[in-house]
Amino acid sequence: MNIIAPSFSFMHVPDGEFITRHLEQAARTCYKSEDKVGPDSARNLIRRIVRMGHDSVLEHISVTVRIVCDRGVSHELVRHRLCSFSQESTRYANYAHDKFGNSITVIRPFFWAEDDARYQLWLSAMQACESAYLALVQAGASAQEARSVLPNSLKTEVVTTANLREWRHIFKLRCDKAAHPQMREIMLPLLQAFQERVPLLFDDLAERFAVETVA
Repeated sequence: MNIIAPSFSFMHVPDGEFITRHLEQAARTCYKSEDKVGPDSARNLIRRIVRMGHDSVLEHISVTVRIVCDRGVSHELVRHRLCSFSQESTRYANYAHDKFGNSITVIRPFFWAEDDARYQLWLSAMQACESAYLALVQAGASAQEARSVLPNSLKTEVVTTANLREWRHIFKLRCDKAAHPQMREIMLPLLQAFQERVPLLFDDLAERFAVETVA
């Protein structure tokens, strides 16, 4: 059995300068103010749009992220309606095959130390799930049948595409203290990565959640 931490990687994200110029063109169509385009006009206009909450303009740019998390977190993520998702399928991925090392991969719950009794209970449960899964496949069960014993902690990959307005909405919900700790474990650093690439559009959210932790 493999135990890993969650992670993410960008599959498609436009250049920050392109984003601001592209959004400026869209926004100025509303006001017919194309004549006001200048060296700093894009940044000033987009900053004002974010402050005013004129978020529909942000829908003209999309970003794709590959998210590696557990199945429990993925069940929450795919509830966001205005996204496109492509997710690793437990119907077709047979973890008893050499391709997967004849083992399952699970996401480590960060909130328990390895010497904590609760972590040891979790570990025993994961090992039991793996043993049952492999035994079922060996007994002739298909992957889609054997998946019945796979745990919520099972690692999954979700390719997620959303426009910038929806990404802001996701961060507002999933970085909040009320969100699941393992969701925040992914979303807080992902927000920081968005902010580093397009600070103009994510500075306000990064500041809102800057003092929060996933503990």
